[in-house]
Amino acid sequence: MAIILRLDRMMADRKISLNELAERVGIANVNLSNIKTGKISAIRFSTLNAICDVLECQPGDILEFQKDRE
Repeated sequence: MAIILRLDRMMADRKISLNELAERVGIANVNLSNIKTGKISAIRFSTLNAICDVLECQPGDILEFQKDRE
């Protein structure tokens, strides 16, 4: 996949646990864990907005584009 999730990096930079972030964002731990590990194919803008609000970051700090190898 060409989109890489860097949520784990942002969480480490902000020193926030998965449980704390999930609680503050208002989603289940398992759903946030799936986002963190990249085991998702889509993310709601409202969820991305809430994550960025809590972590005080931009979507580009969490999402990275890497061109697929051919």
